[in-house]
Amino acid sequence: MFLILFLVFVVTPIVELAVIVQVAGSTGVLNTIGLLVLVSVVGAWLVRREGLGILRRAQEEAAQGRIPGREIVDGLLVLGAGALMLTPGFVTDAVGLALLFPPTRAVIRAMTTRRLTRSMASGRTTFRHGWRGEDPSSGGIIDAGSWEDGTPDGLDEPDRLD
Repeated sequence: MFLILFLVFVVTPIVELAVIVQVAGSTGVLNTIGLLVLVSVVGAWLVRREGLGILRRAQEEAAQGRIPGREIVDGLLVLGAGALMLTPGFVTDAVGLALLFPPTRAVIRAMTTRRLTRSMASGRTTFRHGWRGEDPSSGGIIDAGSWEDGTPDGLDEPDRLD
């Protein structure tokens, strides 16, 4: 885990700066900035287009009574691509653009699904659902309260039922 954090927060910015300096040295500072902006705009458009397509397919799967598992993984990959496209730099933009293309996404989805399946089979990854503590349908008491923000005295106090 430490290695991944080191790569993300230390190595990636250094690599990005080196590439930006190289490109700026070859094409000029304004051209480099323009290219970074252009790639970001095109990436944002592609993220929106791919994201809407995935959402439409997920809705179709759900309407047919199937769980849209593939679409959920694709949506997460497109979300990651969008985050990479927001990060200034050519290397992260290249990785983000690669994630936006369906063939590349299919390869990464297959690897991710295989890894998650192995992790679940070994017991390292589990999914939990349900209520914490007592099930409310069993007749237990649910304690709830409310308050009003911005009361005249400036204090936020719970409502009283006196």
